[in-house]
Amino acid sequence: MPASVELRRWRWKRRADDQLRAFWSKPLPSKRADWRELEFLALDAEMSSLDPDEGELLSLGWVLIRDGDIALDTACHLVIRPAQSVGQSATIHQLRDCEVAEGVDAEQALDSLLEAARGKVLVFHHAPLDLAYLDRLSMASHGAPLLQPHLCTLQMEKRLLERREQALKKGDLTLGACRRRYHLPDYHGHNALWDALATAELLLAQAAHRGRGARLTLRQLAG
Repeated sequence: MPASVELRRWRWKRRADDQLRAFWSKPLPSKRADWRELEFLALDAEMSSLDPDEGELLSLGWVLIRDGDIALDTACHLVIRPAQSVGQSATIHQLRDCEVAEGVDAEQALDSLLEAARGKVLVFHHAPLDLAYLDRLSMASHGAPLLQPHLCTLQMEKRLLERREQALKKGDLTLGACRRRYHLPDYHGHNALWDALATAELLLAQAAHRGRGARLTLRQLAG
C-alpha cells in the first residue's frame, strides 16, 4: 500500500473538485490496525484494451469485506457505456456492443464507486491496470486521481513466493493460480463482479495464512 497517499492528496487538493475532496475527507485507515478492524472493497474492472491510453472501461464490480468476512449483500456490478465499439475485446469479457449500449456513463459508475469506497482499503488483483483506468477517469471527472489506499493480491502473493525462494513461471500469479494455492475453487473469469468476489476470497485466504489467527496489522498484511 503506498505510504504517500496523504501527501499526494495534499499535493492534488487544489485541483480536485468538491466531490473528490469529500471522498478524501474520511480519515485514512490506520496501518497499525488489525486488518479485521478495517473495511476493504474488493474491486475489478473490465476494459476494451490493456492500454489505458487506447481502451475504455466496460464494467466495474465490487464487494465489501467487513469484520473479516465478505458482505455479499454489498456486491455491485455496473456495465459501462463506452464511446467506441468494444471490438475484439468482446471475446475476453463477453460484453457485446448491444449490452454495453444499455450501460451507465463512466462518470456515473465512478461516482457510485466513490460512494462505496469512501474510507475503505481498495483491493485489486493486478492493481496497476485497474488503477490506471480509474485514475484517468477520476482526473477527467474530478480533477485528480483517486488516491485511495489499496492492496494488490498479486503483489502480495509474489512477495510471499519470493520469500520462499520459489521460482516463478508464466501464469503463476494469475488470479486462478493464486487461488488454487489456497485450495479455492475456480471461477469463470473476466466478469468484473465474479473477479471481485474471487479477489476478496483470495485476500481472506492470504490474511488467514499470514496471521494464523493472531493479530495482523494492515502494514503486515500489505508486506
